[in-house]
Amino acid sequence: MIFGIFGLFPLVYTAWVSLHQWSMGGSGTFIGFENYIQLFDDPDFWNATLNTVGMLVLATVPQLLIALILASLLNQGLRRVTLLRVGVLLPIVTSVAAVGILFSQIYDRDAGMINGLLGLIGVDAVDWRADKWSSWIAISTMVNWRWTGYNALIYLAAMQSVPRDLYEAATVDGASRVRQFWSITVPMIRPAIIFTVIISTIAGMQLFTEPLIFGQGSYAISGGSLRQFQTLSMYMFEKAFRDFDYGYGSAVAWMIFLLIMLLALINFLIMRRGN
Repeated sequence: MIFGIFGLFPLVYTAWVSLHQWSMGGSGTFIGFENYIQLFDDPDFWNATLNTVGMLVLATVPQLLIALILASLLNQGLRRVTLLRVGVLLPIVTSVAAVGILFSQIYDRDAGMINGLLGLIGVDAVDWRADKWSSWIAISTMVNWRWTGYNALIYLAAMQSVPRDLYEAATVDGASRVRQFWSITVPMIRPAIIFTVIISTIAGMQLFTEPLIFGQGSYAISGGSLRQFQTLSMYMFEKAFRDFDYGYGSAVAWMIFLLIMLLALINFLIMRRGN
């Protein structure tokens, strides 16, 4: 019942709206798949798709690898390990707006800390908002900082359920810690890895707040003057709530949903095949 009200109904209703020429005034004219036909011929949509997938890769892959290593370290007999475990949670409880503002200042072209450090080694200042790759890196760093600790704790919980006698037997056989990690730990926590990959994919495809705050100024919702870091969620918001074209915006929203389902399925099949 709850899923039907808050999950299924909005999904079906959005699909219905996407089949209409729907403006701010209310229900509009039924036009069938016209919005989708227009969408597939829209260069701004494909640009937003490229940006979203690019930042998804730059954020998800390093994030999960670092989380695995961090969880492995926290799983060792370190001193004050409880304090360290609490510490990795701090980025999660920090306001996403505060994170966005902070990293926008860190990556500022004229007075940012990153460009200051680059200057110390003789590298020219980078205008992080001006180019696709530089803006992708800056925004992905923001996402990595915020969510690495969350995934690390999920991996840590999974690691603590691995039987210790497996490691003892491997140690007797002469296996190094690195070999134990890849041959015992990673296979044993595969369900947790599948979960984090799928959840990170869903979150990455819905990326909105970080690039919006990073953009600043009048071009924020457009992802820069050349749309160099506009994501699909930003493009959907622009069409639906700035241009008040709810039918087209709903079509973009449904394409986001379908892409998420496709990528989640691909990730699941890849991870299962490696089992």
